[in-house]
Amino acid sequence: MFGQKKLRLAALGAVGMLALAGCGLQPATSTLPDLESGTIKPIDGAGDKKVTVTSKNFTEQLVLGKIAVLTAEAVGFDVTDMTNVPGSQPSRNLMVSGQAQLGWEYTGTAWLTYMGKDKAIPDAQEQWEAVKKEDAKNDLTWGKPAPLNNTYAFAVRQDFKDKYGVKTLEDIAKVPPEERSFCVESEFNSRSDGFNPMLEKYGLKRGAPDGVPEDKVSVMDTGTVYAATAKGDCNFGEVFTTDGRIPALNLTVLEDNREFFPKYNGSPVFNSDLVKEYPELQDRFEQVSKLLDDKTMQDLNYQVDVEGKDPGDVAFDWMADKGLVKKK
Repeated sequence: MFGQKKLRLAALGAVGMLALAGCGLQPATSTLPDLESGTIKPIDGAGDKKVTVTSKNFTEQLVLGKIAVLTAEAVGFDVTDMTNVPGSQPSRNLMVSGQAQLGWEYTGTAWLTYMGKDKAIPDAQEQWEAVKKEDAKNDLTWGKPAPLNNTYAFAVRQDFKDKYGVKTLEDIAKVPPEERSFCVESEFNSRSDGFNPMLEKYGLKRGAPDGVPEDKVSVMDTGTVYAATAKGDCNFGEVFTTDGRIPALNLTVLEDNREFFPKYNGSPVFNSDLVKEYPELQDRFEQVSKLLDDKTMQDLNYQVDVEGKDPGDVAFDWMADKGLVKKK
């Protein structure tokens, strides 16, 4: 059995950690259980390697960050937990600068935001390959993507779905115009790759009596869209596909069958020198990533956002349930 020490979350002795502290960032304060290896096996020689894991500070990234910490611990690294970094760019900067060596990122975020590309690539595999090639210039290596795709979507109530038989965005055209009511957030309502272009992609004209009447569009804060859709204030609510409120409110995500929305598949990202030194590391993370689909991520996010559980506990319990690690 492979015993692991508790994470040394407060240690700032290394030069890299001093640099992080100088930027106002501190290691995460929550702890994770002592663990033993399950199906994730140790890597020879990993015990002497210090590795820092980073993540952004929203729920899904916290869960994925803790999963990365646990995976790195299981292979034998001496891990510093630098998850819960406020903002996408600061977390990204830690990876690009080499101050962090592990994290999870989304293909669409990297391509459109970090790399400044104007248009996403519709095919998920091709999008990942393009990001992987581009980020190699930054000495970052993208591991194989998870099935989870945290992108924009529209969701409907179960009774509405059953009444009109809607399963895809294309099926909106089946619904009478007077029932085509939408709840959207302000940014999505106005962005160039948002609501209006989506309607056009699906042959619906905004403001037209036989399309989407203007009085059927409600613009509101992101946090209120889910509840408004569930209550019936609108029939189509803008959501993110892996949000835990989707199962909590018994909403169903409609398939984007014309592939309008960019792909935001989550992938582990490594410092390239780290995977050159430990090439088995990518295989260990693939054991994890292949198990993370939209439904799984919805459930993990639900446990944090709705049930109030700690992201580290949620991550550990899921990994233990899958046999990836064991509690010591």
